[in-house]
Amino acid sequence: MQELKGSFVALVTPMKSNGEINFPVLKELVEWHIESGTHGLVSVGTTGESATLNFNDHVKVLEKTISYINNKIVAIAGTGANSTDEAIELSKAASSIGYEFALSVTPYYNKPTQMGLEAHYKKIADSSEIKNILYNVPSRTACDLKPDTVSKLIYHENIVGIKEAVNDPKRYKALIEMAKKSSESFYVLSGDDPTFFDFMKSGGDGVISVAANVIPAQVAKIAISCLNGNFEDAKEINQRYKNLFELLFIESNPIPVKWMLKKMSKIEGGIRLPLTQLQEKNHASIEDEMLKFKLL
Repeated sequence: MQELKGSFVALVTPMKSNGEINFPVLKELVEWHIESGTHGLVSVGTTGESATLNFNDHVKVLEKTISYINNKIVAIAGTGANSTDEAIELSKAASSIGYEFALSVTPYYNKPTQMGLEAHYKKIADSSEIKNILYNVPSRTACDLKPDTVSKLIYHENIVGIKEAVNDPKRYKALIEMAKKSSESFYVLSGDDPTFFDFMKSGGDGVISVAANVIPAQVAKIAISCLNGNFEDAKEINQRYKNLFELLFIESNPIPVKWMLKKMSKIEGGIRLPLTQLQEKNHASIEDEMLKFKLL
């Protein structure tokens, strides 16, 4: 099994102005991330607009992304759904395409109990050989995967990590300690750009990052510095981009990051409803920050 350590980009799905997926641009983005030192890509996660892609689009993006990666870095398929059966179907599709890892968000909207979450993830993990990464982001899902529940899932051979997006040091330190005590390989990854440095300084394995869409080399350097124990270097870079990390969430992700990538001439900037373009009132603050780092 490949290591899940370092900087993993929660990759946008590039679209034309009419919402059609732009595969040539997707290829360019993947190649840019490989050249920039990114350790892996998450295809069709939240940032990749998984909620607005139909099943065929979802699978097509997964297929193209892994072919562009071509075994050069880690490939992770976003396969989460609020229907357990749909999540299983996506996981099986990802496995058949060649993905080793699947990122599975907690079921959104239907608000399962902890017992339901445990059963949901165990059924997915039992359904195929793909290695599952749990994904907890209650600010978006209205569903919180508690550490006690994670402790019941950690020993399943097909559950190998968690992306934790709750900014709670007590929680992520508990997960990190849990992983250390486990006899299995279980990776603990941050899902929160503004706090991922502190997360990794506490012993986390890496980050699945939105910011790495626009500053991939810098996020990778922070992650590698932390893994090597060079926390002063990591802190200096992290502090430099602190405001940028915050601005990426001034509106719902991926609205700001797609707007930034369009300004950088990396993508055309299409986005699917119900998401819309970045509001004009937020343009100046983001442009000023981008100019500061010569991203424009």
